Amino acid sequence: MALRKAASPPGIDGTSSMPESSWYSVKRRLLGPPLASEQLRVERLSKPLGLGVLSCDGISSANYGSELILHELLPFFGLAAFSLLLPMTGVILLGVALVVLSYREVVTVYTRAGGSYVVARENFGPRVAQVAGVALMVDYVVTVAVQTAAGSAAILSTFPALARPLGDTTTLLLIAVTATLIMCYVNLLGVRENGRTFAVPTYLFSASVGLMIIAGLYREAVGGGLPHAVWQKGTVPVGHHSTGLLTFAAILILGRAFANGGSSLTGIEAVSNAVSALRPPEGRNARQLLVTQGAIVAFLIAGISWLAHITHAVPYVTGFPTVLSQEAQLVFGPSAAGRVLYFLVQAGAISILFTGGNTSFSGFPFLTSFVAEDSFLPRWLSKRGHRLVFSNGIIVLTVLALTLLLVVGANTNNLVPFYAIGVFTGFSMAGFGMARYHRKTKEPGWRRRRVINFTAGVYTALVVVIFAVVKFTEGAWLVVAVFPVMVFLLIRLNRQYRSEAGAVEAISAGKPPDPPNYARRTVLVLVDDFDLAAIAALRYARSLRPTALRAVHFVIDQPRADHLLAQWQRAHRGIPLDLVDCPHRRIDRAASELAAKEACLPGSQVTVLLPRRSTRPLLGRLLHDRTADKIAAAVSRIPRSAAMIIPFDVTARLEVLHQPQPGPNGKPEPAQARPATGGDHRAAAPTGVIPISSLTSNRRATVAGRVHTVEFRPVEGSSILACVITDTSGELTALFYGRTHITGLRPGSNVRLRGTAGITSTGAVMINPAYELLD
Repeated sequence: MALRKAASPPGIDGTSSMPESSWYSVKRRLLGPPLASEQLRVERLSKPLGLGVLSCDGISSANYGSELILHELLPFFGLAAFSLLLPMTGVILLGVALVVLSYREVVTVYTRAGGSYVVARENFGPRVAQVAGVALMVDYVVTVAVQTAAGSAAILSTFPALARPLGDTTTLLLIAVTATLIMCYVNLLGVRENGRTFAVPTYLFSASVGLMIIAGLYREAVGGGLPHAVWQKGTVPVGHHSTGLLTFAAILILGRAFANGGSSLTGIEAVSNAVSALRPPEGRNARQLLVTQGAIVAFLIAGISWLAHITHAVPYVTGFPTVLSQEAQLVFGPSAAGRVLYFLVQAGAISILFTGGNTSFSGFPFLTSFVAEDSFLPRWLSKRGHRLVFSNGIIVLTVLALTLLLVVGANTNNLVPFYAIGVFTGFSMAGFGMARYHRKTKEPGWRRRRVINFTAGVYTALVVVIFAVVKFTEGAWLVVAVFPVMVFLLIRLNRQYRSEAGAVEAISAGKPPDPPNYARRTVLVLVDDFDLAAIAALRYARSLRPTALRAVHFVIDQPRADHLLAQWQRAHRGIPLDLVDCPHRRIDRAASELAAKEACLPGSQVTVLLPRRSTRPLLGRLLHDRTADKIAAAVSRIPRSAAMIIPFDVTARLEVLHQPQPGPNGKPEPAQARPATGGDHRAAAPTGVIPISSLTSNRRATVAGRVHTVEFRPVEGSSILACVITDTSGELTALFYGRTHITGLRPGSNVRLRGTAGITSTGAVMINPAYELLD
């Protein structure tokens, strides 16, 4: 077994001489140099910072909960809607209390990230847990759309002149789309969430709106009361059905209002999704944060609803000016100080809404990575990217959120039907899962806890049913249809992963079979043109030392075949060329039939080599088809046969041909220094050691560097652990005889070695050196 070494010797500056792809160069310019894995750090949050960072999504929903209730009540009940708003808000506050109490039990037991997905997986199994997984994924996607739409409405409420050039709807959509793209880019950069920075919007919004509510209470009690809002063109239609509260239509409208108001509960579960980010004791701190967050949310929702009841602030069809903006103007008045306080409230609303949307760019990639690690989503969603973030998950979230915004529009009321079904399904799974947990464990006080979780599960499940019924025609039908389809697809993908894993386990369970000993090894090189790619494949075919070697061309165009034969005869390659008739132009079938014919001979094994010219991906798609992949797939199905694609980089060879010719002294002209790519993280040599490049044979020395490769080599009766160590000047192979592993000595770690060096044809070597792991 050959030790895999670095792709190319490092230069003096530690950079690699291998060229980078154009896409990588663009990505590096946009996102910066790649981060090494050891740079991944998790910031533990204190309770004040945790409240600011983890509660922004839940607290920001107070912006639009009361407004969405009025949006449904006003067209049917008219002015009576302002009286019905308060009892409806009371029902919503009951839900806030139940959800907070339910999730207190969740974070007590499950102190790692995952929330309702982990609860469902542990108590109902991985398949049922996919319902919670899909619910949370839908929640994260719609959260981005809803929060950016609400943030856009808050901006235009503050600066309505911005909407005049393009119109209300277009401006809202433009702001929401721009904000989503900016959040995507910032998160792809791997910018760490600084707790103090991300906590500012939460505290600013809570303090400013709290001040507005207290000022409103004071003015109503001792200041002569608050004025009514002045209704302008574009308000939601105000109906006159103030009687008949028990009619079917009224009950339906109340249900719709209750469903809209349920959006105020969204985001409360965010603490449970990031318990592991809190300082220990994580469970107790998370419980306190949930209670504090719930109290703030309840106070803000109740206060905003009460002010709407007093001032008769109404929602507008376009979404702005918002009810909160109208209340702030009425409470603080037109004075200079009042305008300052008004802008303070709006600044808090704008910042917390966009910050709340940004939390999905952390939650969604982590959730999809959990689900992918459980083999229910593609594995590429569990890989960290260029800047140590789950880049694929961020991009998927951005595409889905932008699609939703472009299809539905940046109107909060229109997006709500897509919103709460996912959120409340996750609440239900968490409540019922914890109820089952209490029944199984029967810990002290389990009956009381089970009642709390079961009641919360029933309440939130009722919200899901109400939403599905009353909002069905407004878009909820899509979520209802998508849910079972996505769950089915996730389970189907997991079945495929499990079948592959089962096949591997079945093979590895028994004794591995002896390698086959074929008496005849036939290599067929499929030739389309006599070009550099075909010549490279023929050279590789000779290196395999086959029993029989033939080149094969499937004749589709007779003049072209004659031209190829003439070229072949002039070249004198010493390899026979077979021209095979292919009347139906199905080259993949003809190749598989030829391979099967050769493989059916006793003791035969067939290898089909497919030379392919490789170019840049986009150019390659335009210039060449994917025939080689189709042939390889067909041949690989035949027993005792294998297909191998031999890529030939045309662009790289052309660059070599155009390189400067050797100078007058016979030596090549010096190449320009290649800029650092940032992809090589070789450790700089500490003081007291010498560079690897300065090692001489049979001399004791001390070197230090980064472990590039670790390989276990089994030998007869013993073993060798081989490690490649690199520094800024070169690389060294350290051989540890009789060892299978060394704790802490792994790729990426830094180490100091001392021993006698030897210089071989493959580079510097140390045998059984003394080693010291470096921080």
